[in-house]
Amino acid sequence: MNKFKIFSLAIVASASVANAQDIKEAKKAIDAEQFQKAKSLLKSIIKAKPSDGEANFVLGNIYLNQSVVDSAKIYYLNGIEASDKKNLNYIGLGQIDLDNKNVASAQANFALATKDIKRKDVDEFIYIGRAYMNSNNPDYTNAVASLKKALAIDPQNATALLAIGDAYYGANNQNDAYKAYRDAFTADPTLLRAKMQLGVLLKGAKSYDEAIKSFNEVIAINPNYGPVYRELAETYYKWGRNKPSTAKVNLQNAITNYEKYLSLTDYSLDSKMRHADFLILVKDYKSLETVANKMIAEDKVNPRIFRYLGYAAYENGNVDVAIKSLEDYIKVPTNKVIGSDYMYLGLAKIKKGTNAAGTVDQASFDAGIANIKKAIELEPLVVEELGDYGKELFGKKQWAQAAAIYELSSSNAESKNYLTDNVYYGIALYYANLDKKATSPEVAADLAKADAAFDRVLVASPSYDEAYLYKGRIANLLEKEDQIVKNYETYVANITAKGAEEMSKPATVKKIVEAYNSIGASYANTDKAKAVEYFNKTLVLDPTNSYATQSMKALK
Repeated sequence: MNKFKIFSLAIVASASVANAQDIKEAKKAIDAEQFQKAKSLLKSIIKAKPSDGEANFVLGNIYLNQSVVDSAKIYYLNGIEASDKKNLNYIGLGQIDLDNKNVASAQANFALATKDIKRKDVDEFIYIGRAYMNSNNPDYTNAVASLKKALAIDPQNATALLAIGDAYYGANNQNDAYKAYRDAFTADPTLLRAKMQLGVLLKGAKSYDEAIKSFNEVIAINPNYGPVYRELAETYYKWGRNKPSTAKVNLQNAITNYEKYLSLTDYSLDSKMRHADFLILVKDYKSLETVANKMIAEDKVNPRIFRYLGYAAYENGNVDVAIKSLEDYIKVPTNKVIGSDYMYLGLAKIKKGTNAAGTVDQASFDAGIANIKKAIELEPLVVEELGDYGKELFGKKQWAQAAAIYELSSSNAESKNYLTDNVYYGIALYYANLDKKATSPEVAADLAKADAAFDRVLVASPSYDEAYLYKGRIANLLEKEDQIVKNYETYVANITAKGAEEMSKPATVKKIVEAYNSIGASYANTDKAKAVEYFNKTLVLDPTNSYATQSMKALK
């Protein structure tokens, strides 16, 4: 009997060692972004030992990272019932609280997680730091505070150093992030993610060639470390985007490295979704449609596939499929909707509501604008993507519709297209109201918006003289005589200052003539001498100008 007890204890000890090894393997798989493999390992541990709270917690974290909140919560709640490291699962529940902006409940859960820990325990503080970072509403200040508690206990803990590096990076504190990553790799030279993050910092600073060198150093240590190829792919992509002359070569390098990254993951549905995300990044929508359809064949219920189908269908010209796919995705309350989802849905409805012949389905167009407004609420800088779509409508002379797009895209001063979009917005509004009665309150309001757009242009770029030309034209429509004279005279003075070469250009002469005629007409009823002066200036540049000639006759 005693022998049997000893044997039983030996089995238990052996199983505990095996579980510890398995959870280490699961964590290694997570770091390598082989999430399917990690899930399988963790589920095996839980099946063999349901009382393993840490396995439940780590598995819950994978699901939460993949936005499968219901499954994450199930494992956290199972973990709380476990006998071993059950306290970790309160951290998972705390992150869900943070995602739901319930900070008080999150802090209560974190307090439960640390309530009975031993003096030298640090894992709880590291995981809490990660929860603050990984939340949909990241709080890097509290993340750093929690990780400093871990480092106060164990200053050379490489995992804590890596985590605090990520917190500093998230808070845009590049110097402290660099030091933390360097110290983490020094503390544990097998922690390749820490060394990789040094390259990520260089990528963020747009030192693309140095970042690539840094990533290649990681590959030299371990050519099978998958995440570094993803970082390489993104670096080549950004390099090509920021330096168009390198775009062709760098885009191909990006695709090659991303394919290498995929080959080192588990080819699960999750990895294919990451591939789909990258195809969106490099705008390869034909491949995206192929990948999305393959994913549907494997998993007809994963809602994110509808996002990919919607994006691809829009870019490939099938707006009805785009609208249906994205509406199917957005209508499910548990799906994590991002700004791009609403933007693509809005653009699909706008495209459906406009055509090359100039016909407009106003209901469809307005519904599209409403969706784009929702996109901007979620991601304000999504406006940077709108200008090209406004330009398409502008090119078809669908002025009112173009103006509606540019009203949104020109609204954010942080946008890289702020100046250009305001120019197009003002011009589109001007032409949209050119043949309408300025006495109409709606027309007057539109023209006032156009004038304000050109004011913003002049603040951003005081040398953009065309703005004064359009402000003069707008004043003409509104019959604001003082503004007509002021803006056209400013335009003429600025162009004249550029010298004879500029003044001799036919296009410039035409605009100067327009200015002189408009100023002359403005003075015609109040100051005939001034009117004659400006009409004479027109005739010096264009002796046969009929408007100036007839106006001179009328003034005699």
